[in-house]
Amino acid sequence: MLDKLLVRPGHKANLSDRDPTDKLGLSGKPQGRKQLDQLLPKLDDLQARLAGEASRGVLLVLQAMDAGGKDGTIRSVFTGVNPQGVRITSFKAPGGREAQQDYLWRVHQVCPARGEIAIFNRSHYEDVLVVRVHGLVPEERWRPRYQHIREFERVLHDEGTTIIKVMLHISAEEQRVRMQERIDDPAKGWKFRAGDLDDRKRWDDFQAAYEEALTETSTDWAPWYVVPGDRNWVRDVAVAKILVHHLTQLDPQYPKIDPAIVGTKVV
Repeated sequence: MLDKLLVRPGHKANLSDRDPTDKLGLSGKPQGRKQLDQLLPKLDDLQARLAGEASRGVLLVLQAMDAGGKDGTIRSVFTGVNPQGVRITSFKAPGGREAQQDYLWRVHQVCPARGEIAIFNRSHYEDVLVVRVHGLVPEERWRPRYQHIREFERVLHDEGTTIIKVMLHISAEEQRVRMQERIDDPAKGWKFRAGDLDDRKRWDDFQAAYEEALTETSTDWAPWYVVPGDRNWVRDVAVAKILVHHLTQLDPQYPKIDPAIVGTKVV
């Protein structure tokens, strides 16, 4: 499954050839739920060992179009994981001090500490996506950012951070359905803003921006995965598998017990 989702470094992302409705070989929601239930305890154990080892960190970058399912992914995949070892940052439009610094300044400050899993709900990639589509800076400023980002992520990797980048790939029709649900449901309406409709009109522009961003920045040290997002249960299984795969490769270990306390009896 993971090879199918991977954007191979040096190759095009080919978003137009990736089916947002793909079931990834799963027969249906019951099988997906069963697989997720098997993956979550593994993720919990790996996160606990990562925290105990406290020598390396993991960064999960989640990107998607509006209503792409980032919040739902976090809620489903990290159910049962110790919240003390996970930190989520949702990036909004920069303001105040952030707007006076370079675009990576605020990002570096919230990268994972050793022993921590950090989740970016949107990320530094907005500076080659929204910034590009809306023309917030000229091309001669945003285009060099692909190289900046590759080098920034290389520094993080070399200093002990495993970087996992996931684009939740939904169809334009699925976005329409989800946006309408938000408008019609009082419990979801707060997530909707009028500007979302303006961005929807630029769907093709955003797809082109994503295509180039993923192609330019999927590297051996910080790969991109494109996860079909129209079915939530497929999405959740895929993201959980990606995380478990990379954490298993890290193979974090609990620290050895201090020999001085071996055999100690608490009275």
